[in-house]
Amino acid sequence: MNTALDPRLLLERATGQFAALVATVESNRLDDRTPCTEYNIHALIGHVLGNTLAYAYIAEGGSVADEPGDIKEVPDNDWAAAYKASGERLTAAGRELTDGALGNIVDLGFAKMPMRAALSAIVMEIATHTWDLREALGTSPELDQELAEFSLAYAHDTLPPARRGAPVPFEPVQPAPEGVDTYGRLAAWLGRKVSASTSGV
Repeated sequence: MNTALDPRLLLERATGQFAALVATVESNRLDDRTPCTEYNIHALIGHVLGNTLAYAYIAEGGSVADEPGDIKEVPDNDWAAAYKASGERLTAAGRELTDGALGNIVDLGFAKMPMRAALSAIVMEIATHTWDLREALGTSPELDQELAEFSLAYAHDTLPPARRGAPVPFEPVQPAPEGVDTYGRLAAWLGRKVSASTSGV
């Protein structure tokens, strides 16, 4: 996997993939639990929506003060439309960034890092929560493996096993059963308990 892949090129793919899954969620499933133990489906979508907007603000030149946090309500309870719009905003902001801007240091509140690393982090975040949502729904849509490979390489580089606990919001690395796909291995690295029956592609 080429970890030097430009994360700007992955924003549309990552957000579009998550948006497509959100569009399949029926209202009676919103209280279902997810592998990310602190979130049910409703809270998970609100969390990813808030983070997607937060990184859009950062990419647009805004500050951490603009971040909305986890979002609990959206107009007409239309989570699919709300997330689609946020993904399009982040993608557009990424397209506007010059090559030089990728080296600019940005303040995410919990850490300061180059813009390239920040965009890589949100790709990883969205890809991981796509797996969470897929597993919660019990479906097996074909997912973009390059997104998972990029995210896993980034996670290996920046989130080694020793880097767990506050302020890093991930549990200890878990074993990934043989045969799970790259998303399952990514989820395990970030602390999810992954079963051998995890959906593949």
